[in-house]
Amino acid sequence: MTINRRNFIKSSSLSLAALTLANDSLFAAPKKLTGIQLYSIRDDMKANPLETLTKLAEMGYTNVEHANYVDRKFYGYKPTEFKKVLADLGLSMPSGHTVFNHDHWDAGKKDFSDKWKYTVEDAATLGQEFVISPWMAEDIRKDRDALMAFLEVFNKNGELCAASGMKFGYHNHHFEFAEKVNGEMLYDIILQNTDPKLVIQQLDFGNMINAGAKPMDTLKKYPGRFPSLHVKDEIKSNGGNDPYESTVLGKGMVGVKEVIDYAKKKGGSKHFIIEVESYQGMEPIESVELCLNQMKDWGY
Repeated sequence: MTINRRNFIKSSSLSLAALTLANDSLFAAPKKLTGIQLYSIRDDMKANPLETLTKLAEMGYTNVEHANYVDRKFYGYKPTEFKKVLADLGLSMPSGHTVFNHDHWDAGKKDFSDKWKYTVEDAATLGQEFVISPWMAEDIRKDRDALMAFLEVFNKNGELCAASGMKFGYHNHHFEFAEKVNGEMLYDIILQNTDPKLVIQQLDFGNMINAGAKPMDTLKKYPGRFPSLHVKDEIKSNGGNDPYESTVLGKGMVGVKEVIDYAKKKGGSKHFIIEVESYQGMEPIESVELCLNQMKDWGY
């Protein structure tokens, strides 16, 4: 077979381009997996989501986690619109918070409501990896039978999300560690009765401290169960119902770097989501920038 010069050059150029792309892929810096829970700057997001997201991107954030999904819109944007807004800013959204409620499951039909199916569908449109529920109703967590039935639905939720290439997840507050059901800690029941292949746990170690629980104890007890973390530091609260409140990373008593280093190594953690809920006189947007800079200093 004879190869003329033009075809040889074309073939060589394509091979060189492919090799260059392969090398770029091999040696490119790994994607940063530090993100921001947008609840941290909820007032800014309510006032002007585009301007706020632009500021986050300029700070160096690459991931966001939503806390506002209403009537099939994210912060007022339709899913395809919000996806474009994020993409234009170089942002992605690997996870989001939407509370899974009673009205999302029809026990008689043994099926999810259309409202929840739309939630999962829209999460998939945004390219989410995790669909996370950050709450459990009190009547469910007070009754053992109701709780076990609800956790079985959690596993079914995992199956529903898996059909779209995602996983269902649960995010803790403090009550999971403070409350017991038939003498057993609620969080243990949740972890022991959800399938880790279908349901991930997003450990918020700021919240759990308000129940007297220690992040390292939980990470060691359930290795590999926490692909996502809510990264918080805590100081003694000046008011309110909780003994501790969040603060800028590195300024509190949690020992955040030790926790996230261990979680990355042993806990299966790959998404590190910064969340700040108390600001000690700072502007929220200033607080989340300081937190990101601290994470960068720690190598995240």
